[in-house]
Amino acid sequence: MARSMTGYGDARGQVAGAEYAVEVRAVNSRYFKAVIRLPEMWGFLETDIESLLRRRLHRGSIHLTMRMKASSPETTYEVNTAALERYLEQIEMVRPDQTDVALTVDLASLLQLPGVCLPPEAGELAEKAGPALMAMVDQAIDAVIAMRLTEGKSIAEDLRAQCQLIEQRLGVIAGRADCVVADYHERLKRRVEELTAAASLKIDEADLAREVAIFAERCDIAEEISRLRAHLQQFREALEGEERPGRKLEFIAQEMLREANTIAAKAGDSDIARNVVEIKTAVDRIKEQTQNLE
Repeated sequence: MARSMTGYGDARGQVAGAEYAVEVRAVNSRYFKAVIRLPEMWGFLETDIESLLRRRLHRGSIHLTMRMKASSPETTYEVNTAALERYLEQIEMVRPDQTDVALTVDLASLLQLPGVCLPPEAGELAEKAGPALMAMVDQAIDAVIAMRLTEGKSIAEDLRAQCQLIEQRLGVIAGRADCVVADYHERLKRRVEELTAAASLKIDEADLAREVAIFAERCDIAEEISRLRAHLQQFREALEGEERPGRKLEFIAQEMLREANTIAAKAGDSDIARNVVEIKTAVDRIKEQTQNLE
């Protein structure tokens, strides 16, 4: 079943004494691209999370954000007292040599210095909470896929309607194509008769037939109609039968547009041209919609 590339999903829960919230947003993109934002202590999970996103979402620009609110000693940062004392010693060494000058130390600023606050050991974290967090990410992805499927169903219905419109217009064009040569023959014959009557000349019927044959060969669009119908069949089969048909449908739509342009250029008929405009409008709609499919 066709899936859209747009979706949103989230998951929340408590893992190892901390509250977590995972959000996944997906939008259209020609290729797969993941932007992952994790709490610093969970940075080592980024590769695993990206692999999971790639495996399940396949295509689109994916933004995953994980937020954490620590509520137990196991998940809080530890103060490296040795590093803090060393910083204080160095500050004491550079203080002004005036006894009447007070030195104020901002503890919050000290805690932000490199090496002062240390996250819990990664190995211990991974063992205790890693699987539960990955399961939470998986849950958020489930919600994204559900939304993608719903929107994909709507897009597929619109694509089927556009294909039906193209098929209807193509039927009109095929019916009109049989009349184009006959109409040209009548117009040419009438025009020649008018000119020859004025000049008291007589036109050779063989020359007239040869001119009509040349026109018929030049404006023959039977092959283009057949190819466009074949493209429609391919499009429908891919839409119904492939799990991720987006790129293939884009290519087929481009080929449909090519055939429609050729029909308009060769036919030289205003009625056919009007129907080709309707076909090209439908194909443009198809191209726009297929860019939303995975």
